[in-house]
Amino acid sequence: MSESRTVTVLGGGSFGTAIANIAATNGHRVFQWMRDSNRAAEIQSNRENKRYMPGMALHENLTATTDLEGAISQSDIIFVSIPSKSFRSVVETAKPFIKDNQLVVSTTKGIEGGSFLLMSQILKELLPQNPVGVLSGPNLAKEIAQKTLTATVIASESPQVRTAIQELLSCSYFRVYANLDTFGVELGGALKNIYAIMSGLADAYGMGENTKSMLVTRSLAEMSRFAVCLGANPMTFLGLAGVGDLMVTCNSSLSRNFRVGYAVGKGTKLEDAIEELGEVAEGINTLRSVKEKAAELDVYMPLVQGLYAILIDKKEIKDIISGMMLAQQSTDVEFILPRHEI
Repeated sequence: MSESRTVTVLGGGSFGTAIANIAATNGHRVFQWMRDSNRAAEIQSNRENKRYMPGMALHENLTATTDLEGAISQSDIIFVSIPSKSFRSVVETAKPFIKDNQLVVSTTKGIEGGSFLLMSQILKELLPQNPVGVLSGPNLAKEIAQKTLTATVIASESPQVRTAIQELLSCSYFRVYANLDTFGVELGGALKNIYAIMSGLADAYGMGENTKSMLVTRSLAEMSRFAVCLGANPMTFLGLAGVGDLMVTCNSSLSRNFRVGYAVGKGTKLEDAIEELGEVAEGINTLRSVKEKAAELDVYMPLVQGLYAILIDKKEIKDIISGMMLAQQSTDVEFILPRHEI
């Protein structure tokens, strides 16, 4: 086993709890910080995060706490598992307690509204001296809790970060692969949430397997096209953080974004579907940001435009799907046959 480390996970949600417990079970000392003192006390006494991970026994090496300074000051590695809307404010609050030698890793799959900054960019802006990384992949937290075989990606320009996270989290059921393309890995994790909502809608409407296959593969083409315009490597989207994450999120009822899309497809109002979920569905905020950015960059994203019309402009899904089918037929994979060469 690797050397014992002290780890802090900022955030009391499902994925934060899952990785905190893996690190604790691997023999590391883990602090999980959360705002809710009652939930922290409940976790300490019952060894269970009943709200987000019911039934998952938490290792004794894991300490739930509301003491931000106490949790951070002792750590070697800090994971930030906070919804994108609150990500910046939490990091700003934590900043006075973070030392330059601490490794900081985001697990948040989202984009900051307004600025269109990825979470790693926020970390680099606020913590310019710290080595930064991104953890992303086809990682449904509830399956990790059940110890289902799972793989993820740690992306960082720092070899120290990549090696440390691989050693920290690797175990019999959780495998960590490395990547240099932080932008691509992070964009894959954020963008696929949009298409998971679309898949949920399609499932609710009883669309056939051919249709759902078309939606997923066109989603992959669309998200990679957009990401490359922002500097990502298209090859990243052939891996776990691209097609892997897209597949699991678009095909599983455990996916929060899929469930929101499914509920809307069954007639539930978007606001009610989000409230009923009780957890953050990042895809809604990401959809707004990406539609605006795509227009600014002049990137062709018919699925994003169609989903926006359904969810925000309240258009009928059948009309939007029909409109997309009547649109000009284009190239399949642009990196093989560019759009302008058709």
